[in-house]
Amino acid sequence: MVTPDRRAPQRPRAGRRRPTIHDVAREAGVSYGTVSRFLNGGKWVSAEARRSIERAISRTGYTANPHARSLVTGRSGSIAFLLPEPQHVLFEDPNLSILLRGVTQAVSDRQLALILMIASTDAERDRVVEYLAGGHVDGVLLISSHNGDPLLPRLAAADVPVVATGRPGFEESIGTVTADDFAGARSAVDHLLRVGRRRIATITGPQDTSGGTERLRGFRQSLASHDRSEDEALIEYGDWSRDSGSAAMRKLLDRCPDLDAVFAANDLMAAGALTVLRDAGRIVPDDVHLVGFDDTGLAETLDPPLTTVRQPLDRISREMVRLITENADSLPMSVTIPTKLIIRESG
Repeated sequence: MVTPDRRAPQRPRAGRRRPTIHDVAREAGVSYGTVSRFLNGGKWVSAEARRSIERAISRTGYTANPHARSLVTGRSGSIAFLLPEPQHVLFEDPNLSILLRGVTQAVSDRQLALILMIASTDAERDRVVEYLAGGHVDGVLLISSHNGDPLLPRLAAADVPVVATGRPGFEESIGTVTADDFAGARSAVDHLLRVGRRRIATITGPQDTSGGTERLRGFRQSLASHDRSEDEALIEYGDWSRDSGSAAMRKLLDRCPDLDAVFAANDLMAAGALTVLRDAGRIVPDDVHLVGFDDTGLAETLDPPLTTVRQPLDRISREMVRLITENADSLPMSVTIPTKLIIRESG
């Protein structure tokens, strides 16, 4: 015999009226207002009433109508994942796919919807800002933005909560979540100096991003703390792509053929550098130590496996969603997450 509390929940069939809050209230033996308060956070609802409502929801098969709820709460139930980069970057940069996966899970756990938006051209920026200003999302997760991006002041003017990766500017009005790029870079170069490397080069990221500037600053600070003079010939700039890592490595070898270590500011550029070193007859790590940054899945697949700084992208994803959903009214806020050096065979 099946007890009333364990009856299979009723599911609306085609043509059958959708269960309402009134049905739940009647089944639970409580008022409409009590059910409404339960569905909107549970304030002023007793433990006994809560249990009755939960059983009633299960028995009636009630599910919240998101459109009706948005009219009552003034919230859309949607979060935007906004990438101000060309579309192909989303599929080429492993960091972005990991961030998107983590954000998707964190948003789903909160029973919200995620909207993916690309805004790398003037026309795309116009459409995105118009959509966001219309109140269609409750917040924006801004991914991979550059300092001076024309989208930033327009997002601030749209009066929508924004949490960005890194620190792209406008920190007085947006929240930020970032890895400790400075400390991570410094730990990488400290390691190379500890194992006896003397001519350490770096392939750094774009200097209009906080990751690019902070990882270069960490490189320089490590040299200074070990009383090593800085040689500008050992610094080359990339754009985070594998091709830019290859091009930078060729320039470094032309200028400084006696270099014995390279710190690349991300794993993709390190992968490009590794190919050039191999083509030049340099054995990694016997002749040249190589260290990257990110610790995406790519790092372990390289030959030799790449020593790199682990950037906790899954945690960054969760923190971004937490800020935009729990602290939207308290922005700007800034969260910095520690990194960790992962030593493998490349250096």
